[in-house]
Amino acid sequence: MRRLAILIAIWAGTVMVWAAPMRQADLFELFILQARNDLELTANEALGEGVRPDTWTFNFDLTTNTFVADLWYDNEILAEEVFGAGERPERWFGATTFDPFLLSRNIRHDLELTADTVFASAVDRPVGWNGAPPINRCSRTVQNIIRYVEALYEVRPLTDQGEPDYCDQLRFELEGELIRVSLSPIEGFDFGSLQERFIAARGDLERTANDVLGVNERPADWIGFIEDSPSLEQDLNTDIEILANVIFQGLGRPSGWARYIPDSLAISFFNLRYNLETMTDEALGDGIRPGSWQGQDSTLRCEPLTQALSAILGDLFGFSPNRDVGERTTAQFCTAFNQQVNNYADNPPTEDFRELIDDPRDRVFSGEAEFAWAFLDVGALDYMGAMPPGTRFRAWYRNFQESTMMYVTGIDQDFGVFIDRRFTDLDPDVFARLPTLDGVRPLTYCNASWCNGPGPTPTPRGGSAVERLVLGAGTAVPDVQTVEEVRETTGKTQVSWNHIRVTYLLDRPEAGAVQVALEICAETAQINCEPVNSVLDQTLGVFKPVVGVFEGLNVYEVSYGYSTEVVVEGESFISPDIWISDPTLR
Repeated sequence: MRRLAILIAIWAGTVMVWAAPMRQADLFELFILQARNDLELTANEALGEGVRPDTWTFNFDLTTNTFVADLWYDNEILAEEVFGAGERPERWFGATTFDPFLLSRNIRHDLELTADTVFASAVDRPVGWNGAPPINRCSRTVQNIIRYVEALYEVRPLTDQGEPDYCDQLRFELEGELIRVSLSPIEGFDFGSLQERFIAARGDLERTANDVLGVNERPADWIGFIEDSPSLEQDLNTDIEILANVIFQGLGRPSGWARYIPDSLAISFFNLRYNLETMTDEALGDGIRPGSWQGQDSTLRCEPLTQALSAILGDLFGFSPNRDVGERTTAQFCTAFNQQVNNYADNPPTEDFRELIDDPRDRVFSGEAEFAWAFLDVGALDYMGAMPPGTRFRAWYRNFQESTMMYVTGIDQDFGVFIDRRFTDLDPDVFARLPTLDGVRPLTYCNASWCNGPGPTPTPRGGSAVERLVLGAGTAVPDVQTVEEVRETTGKTQVSWNHIRVTYLLDRPEAGAVQVALEICAETAQINCEPVNSVLDQTLGVFKPVVGVFEGLNVYEVSYGYSTEVVVEGESFISPDIWISDPTLR
């Protein structure tokens, strides 16, 4: 009866959401049709060809409002047959939301768990199996963090989908980069606040060490607390590892032991505090702490990524988890904490997920000017005037490479201009997350009261910061050459676009671009090839930045279509044009 009640609720919720228009409906329909196909293949193997329980829905009709609900129901019916009545694997998602997109994500994840049991191995699947991107096998915490970070900060994972341990590698990337990106603008995670938290953690480490080693007894290589040390976090990590060697008797570390991330204070705090709480549980007993313990927040004992997701939700919606441990063990409390955070992430207080990203992104990418000079062009030639201090703006795009120029629009005033980030209060890390001008030509205008151009850039006097801007420190343009000049000066062989081998990695249709790995070849058959070392955008006069590395090749983000405004260069070959197909042509 309980499962029937759940089914009725899922049906009702899916009908309600399904009736609304869905973005990328074709891709979504393909995803759920492929899941239905793979479910039937798994059922054939588990139950026999064509054999199904009497309650099987056999729904293959996408036009029905209950397609996703029926898919979920049949997936659960099969799980009952494979695992036993009411039994599920520990990592089972189940029904956590009425949103058909997220429910289908859960179905795909759980179907893979069933298939792992039914077939010989996790990689053994029958002929006709569709499968899904490897992220669908990762934990709900990982998938929800990716979902929020991509939507809010336009940061996408670069982990190779061919990695055999993809989910573990993706977790490393989350810890090292994506979480740093998402936490940096959150109020309360400035360095001052974090330094206090690290000092509190250092005090708790010393308390645990007193109980384990004896009061003021420490190993010879113990660093200890050094007030105002510039390496406070690194010293804390070193001493945690020293004490862990004693507590775990050199037998390694427990599952989930977190890494220290030197370039991310926020995630390092989560990680080091988690490690400290974990080894204190081991040394003193579950939940037992020395007197005057400062780590009173019980959620700090739980997985760092779940803590990070909780912080993101708190910043967006004011989410505050239940921190009452009660009679529960740490494992029981953290399991409940994980479910609470992810259930909230699956069901945010908004009817449309897109509604939650506009205001936070405007807040993250907004700032105030500090006598910033405004221009109608990224090269700082058409001067429009100086923004008075306190002029509020929203940043949209940045220039390439080391340039500090960015395109901004007014929040309280009417303008769309290029300014130098250094003459604003916008954080450099936030600036670095702005999309580049690749393939974008933003409309520039200036109707604010301080606009008085266009005109020539004023000539500065003295050694002011403004002089540094005019002299080009913020808008430096590289010394670039045409294809003809490169060929003449280097002796490289000129080829054309059909000599360029393109490996498509990540489509961004909303931006009209795709991330690709490029090689340039000696023949159109693309057999003898070499890596592309640089791609010059002649329209802007700048080199496209390398956004990643794939199998030893530089990854660039390039606009769809045919372009003759480029210089694609390898060690021996150059090309004056390139062809990048959009997803519909591949």
